[in-house]
Amino acid sequence: MKTEAIEKSPDNLRFKKVIIYAVLVALVFISAIFVVFQVFEYRQDYRQLNAFMRERDDLNAEWGRLLIEQQTFGATAQIGTRAVTQLRMYSPPVAQTVVISLPQTSEEKK
Repeated sequence: MKTEAIEKSPDNLRFKKVIIYAVLVALVFISAIFVVFQVFEYRQDYRQLNAFMRERDDLNAEWGRLLIEQQTFGATAQIGTRAVTQLRMYSPPVAQTVVISLPQTSEEKK
């Protein structure tokens, strides 16, 4: 009886080791798959972040151009108002307007 228990014990122990190694190998493989998936997901998110940052930069540049345009239009009205009020400038009436024509040169006739 003791010999049978001793003989079965190494086989049983070997079987348990094989099962434990198989489980550990499976866990390492599953872990590797998750690492690959996380790296893939990280790269996609990083590309998307770069796209959003480029779009943000483009929108900031457009916003700056619009602010300059708005200031330009505002300045035009201020210049006209100041010219009339401070410098007493005005558009002359048609009766006071004289049109001067310059003589054409031979190059302009062609």
